[in-house]
Amino acid sequence: MNKSYTNFSLKNLDKSRVELAASLPADIFDSYRATALKNLNENITIDGFRKGKVPENILVQKVGDKTVLEEMAELAISKAYPEILIGEKIDAIGRPEVHITKLARGNPLEFTITTAVVPTFELPDYKTLAEAEIKKLPVQEEKVTDKELDEAILRIKRSRASHEEHDHEKMTAEEHRKAIDANLPELTDDFVKTIGDFNDVPDFKNKLSTMIAEDKKNQLKEKCRIAIADAIGEKTKVELPDIMIESELNRNEAQFKADIERMGLKLEDYLGHAKKTIEDLRVEWHPHAKKKAKLQLILNAIAEKEKLHPTKEEISNEVNHILEHYKDADREHAEAYAETVLTNEKVFQFLEEQ
Repeated sequence: MNKSYTNFSLKNLDKSRVELAASLPADIFDSYRATALKNLNENITIDGFRKGKVPENILVQKVGDKTVLEEMAELAISKAYPEILIGEKIDAIGRPEVHITKLARGNPLEFTITTAVVPTFELPDYKTLAEAEIKKLPVQEEKVTDKELDEAILRIKRSRASHEEHDHEKMTAEEHRKAIDANLPELTDDFVKTIGDFNDVPDFKNKLSTMIAEDKKNQLKEKCRIAIADAIGEKTKVELPDIMIESELNRNEAQFKADIERMGLKLEDYLGHAKKTIEDLRVEWHPHAKKKAKLQLILNAIAEKEKLHPTKEEISNEVNHILEHYKDADREHAEAYAETVLTNEKVFQFLEEQ
């Protein structure tokens, strides 16, 4: 591929950023003048001339030659930047910062671009680390005990207990709990039918026991995955770009706002009651966001190394499932989310099998 840019150089900066320097020869830079003039012509109003029909000499006199050169530079760099990324195999992320270092008619255009890049790092022996963490976990008793079943039934009965005669303003938490326990509904066939698809008490207990067993299994799996992720994360040295942490913080903020609205609360009222601002919360979320961004990098690297990627069919099925529950979701975003979730699942399954 013929490169339009010359004099390329790259300097590594902190926080997984790079500074790219390059120039465009004078003839290539000058080739953008006609388009720059056309763009300016279409966005300026001069008395006595129709829009887009202002003669070049009058247009340049009105806006100034510097404005024309700046428009040329913007057009030229917007074309050259992706060419540089492809040509130099740079995995850039986020919005770049552009600085023009030489801008003059009849001369090469010189510029620098600072951008964050996907960090490069060495993966630890993740298979051995995963195996060690799995061995530390206690053996899960699959059978649900009578005590576990009784406790679950009590929680359900408490959630259905009558509150009609409770004075919440005057009761302490302990008094409130005792009042609820004094009004617990009786466990009958009629009662369990109001809860869900249950035929009678024995059917309810049997299905509840199955749900508890499944919940115990999922809790152990989650505990296992957290332990594996922490172990691999602690052994991985990587410098995260700010943009990756910011992206996680933005997701946290969006989820937080959605959760507040779902509870029927106003964000400003909630923050006022908590005596905090969104910025305060973002500071609190920062360590977790940093940890999550690092983990995603690690999972992506393992997926790449072990070739653990979902099929197009798996992604399509997951996207359809998402769109069934979230009708207004953007399909492109749903596809990116589905691919990440499915890839992560494949990586954890791979590590668990070790």
